[in-house]
Amino acid sequence: MLDRPHPTPGAPTTDPFALAKALSGLHFIGGAYAPARSGKSFAVVNPATGEQVATAAEGDAADVDAAVRNASEAQKKWAKVPARKRGAMVHQCAALIREHVEELAKLIALETGKALRTESRVEAGVVADVFEFFGGLGGELKGESVPFDPKVLSVTVREPLGVVGAIIPWNVPMLLMALKIAPALVAGNSVVVKSAEEAPLAVLRICELMNRVLPPGVFNMVSGYGPECGAPLVSHPLVRKVTFTGSVETGKIVYKTAAEKLIPVTLELGGKSPMIVFSDCDFEKTVAGALTSMRFTRQGQSCTAASRIYVERPIHDRFVEAMKRAVDAMVMGDPLDEKTDIGTIISHGQFEKVQGFIEEGKNTAGATAHVCSAMPKDPSLKKGLFLQPVIFTGLPRDSRLVREEIFGPVTVIAPFDDPEAVLEEANDSEYGLAASIWTNNLKVGLDLAHRLEAGLVQINQNLVVQANLSYGGVKSSGLGKEASLEAMLEHFTHKKTIMARMD
Repeated sequence: MLDRPHPTPGAPTTDPFALAKALSGLHFIGGAYAPARSGKSFAVVNPATGEQVATAAEGDAADVDAAVRNASEAQKKWAKVPARKRGAMVHQCAALIREHVEELAKLIALETGKALRTESRVEAGVVADVFEFFGGLGGELKGESVPFDPKVLSVTVREPLGVVGAIIPWNVPMLLMALKIAPALVAGNSVVVKSAEEAPLAVLRICELMNRVLPPGVFNMVSGYGPECGAPLVSHPLVRKVTFTGSVETGKIVYKTAAEKLIPVTLELGGKSPMIVFSDCDFEKTVAGALTSMRFTRQGQSCTAASRIYVERPIHDRFVEAMKRAVDAMVMGDPLDEKTDIGTIISHGQFEKVQGFIEEGKNTAGATAHVCSAMPKDPSLKKGLFLQPVIFTGLPRDSRLVREEIFGPVTVIAPFDDPEAVLEEANDSEYGLAASIWTNNLKVGLDLAHRLEAGLVQINQNLVVQANLSYGGVKSSGLGKEASLEAMLEHFTHKKTIMARMD
């Protein structure tokens, strides 16, 4: 391991508050922590209490330029490292992250408000798994022999693109960062990550940990706001690939900027994922699956959240009642408390947005709002961004709650009678990220799975993103795939053809 001085503890720490302060006001550029060149920073707030726990460096074009130029120089040497050795180093990073899983889990719970036991610890563990998976794929960067002419040796080789700019969101920042940088690094690229304003700390700590293994400048991280920090990263002339997860609106801006440079992009954008429940399903398993599918433990802050649930009419009312009972049993409270099932919304802006949807639903004629769970009673949490989950019934098909991504603990349940009609309704959306079908009739399930307009369709389960399973949407949900060998080969390398005349 490389031995470089850092202001943060070398060994795992169990105090997320102390670690947050140690990470305050810093980027990670060229193998070392660095403050913003402007000297500016912004507050990082614990959404469970409203208290400031750290600051983040407020990056601008000067910081981005420094990070990209460091990355560009480092990439030239990194690309010459044998692919399997690069993979071994990424695998070594995974082992180091595993040693710090509990530390990272508490830190991400502190800055995002996601419950430690049900969400944050799970995410931290999956991050290490992603690096392990891609770390083993160095030997898969293979070319081909092309049968062109017996007198001409024709082969293809896979080569890295150069500097990759990665922009990540706040809902699962560690995992989504790993899905971007792991394949990019193994493929021989260097990376500059722009963290989410609301959640810059845990990803910064991962960057520092990995820089104990990786050569300086191969993995860099900057923090800041989109227009001042994200935009210069996308437009920088030395950035040869952009991978972005976020809103559809911002994704379009990223796409337009990348198009001006004629560079490839991967976009993982929004979702309005349908869950289709047939009356022949395993009822208890399906209710439990609906809790997972809706990502209630993450306050519904997920692109794949099942925010549209269609239930066959014979079991509709029973299903709604069972769902409400199950969500009522979930404990809302301090994200760092092991007893907590549900934490908080990430920010005041997101809180107000979700509340607006809820109020609109409550004011819709014929609609019923089933408000679930209970607000925490701890007085220290009175300023926290806690929001009770809501299950709506009776909403019309054209309601904004049915059509738009809410990104909060709000789902809509509607009855259906005909499989063809529910398929049409499920596909009647600008989004196409994920979907799930719940039935014991495999013929029906597979038939619908083939005809649903979504990048990921699951039958009788709705798992979160998993390493080795191709993930990505259609329509306004984005472009490209993540989490698989395909993602590394198709999105982080280009194919070069080499021909040698032999006569």
